[in-house]
Amino acid sequence: MVGVSDNIRGFFLAISSSIFIGSSFIIKKKGLKRAGAAGTRASDGGYSYLKEPWWWAGMITMILGEGLNFAAYAYAPAILVTPLGALSIIFSAILAHFILDERLHMFGVVGCILCLFGSVTIVLHAPLERDIESVKQVWQLATEPGFIVYTVVVLVVVIVLIVFYVPRYGQSHMVVYIGICSLMGSLTVMGVKAVAIALKLSFSGSNQFIYFETWFFTILVIAFCFMQMIYLNKALDIFNTAVVSPVYYVMFTTLTIVASMIMFKEWHSQTTTQIVVNKSNLLFIFHRGVICSFLISHEGKLH
Repeated sequence: MVGVSDNIRGFFLAISSSIFIGSSFIIKKKGLKRAGAAGTRASDGGYSYLKEPWWWAGMITMILGEGLNFAAYAYAPAILVTPLGALSIIFSAILAHFILDERLHMFGVVGCILCLFGSVTIVLHAPLERDIESVKQVWQLATEPGFIVYTVVVLVVVIVLIVFYVPRYGQSHMVVYIGICSLMGSLTVMGVKAVAIALKLSFSGSNQFIYFETWFFTILVIAFCFMQMIYLNKALDIFNTAVVSPVYYVMFTTLTIVASMIMFKEWHSQTTTQIVVNKSNLLFIFHRGVICSFLISHEGKLH
């Protein structure tokens, strides 16, 4: 197993990432609002935001944040890195309140506090990273029956959401767009983890880009990120940032931890107490989802 020092590196990289990503939500939202006032809104299928400097500034900020997040996954397990996204929610919600004049109601504050509390608990009981010597080992983990079943289920649900639910409920139910982003995001993180490991090993002198598997994971990451960007823009264009961020975090974190546990089997290095605590926190994350859903029904859509 990789030492605790790598977990610490991943921890600080993830915190830095959260600051950039939290800011990017606000900057992109500002760009989407300006673009929507001058052309077809993203929620209506328009891409006028591509001509808006504020949106590109938000994208650059998000890319920087994702770059730091990418590096964090190279050092620490996903079950440690992903929950730290709670910090981006808090940062984004506060900025939205002051910059975008989006009201942060009591339930929003409670949701942010619960996100932070659950994430800290998970981080304190995070497992050590599995020692991987080749991207081929990641490929073996990704092609085991358990993860293949998970991948198939995710892709089927995403297709159903896009074909049947987006046209009917996308404009009124944020969970449709966020569900697509979160489901695809859980697979994206697994791909990012693989590419990050490949880069880390390559920089250490063991070139992983001679293998087909590395390029396969890279292509998947690019394709899945593009899809997430489209549907996240739609959600941000319609709904308050202070609501989008927590709900996206809840769903994305839950699904990513599940995917990571299935693929990397990170609980193998944990004690019984740590396993019980982490499983309890997974249930706690679902509980946060209920609170956020209540929040959506009260303050979710912009008019």
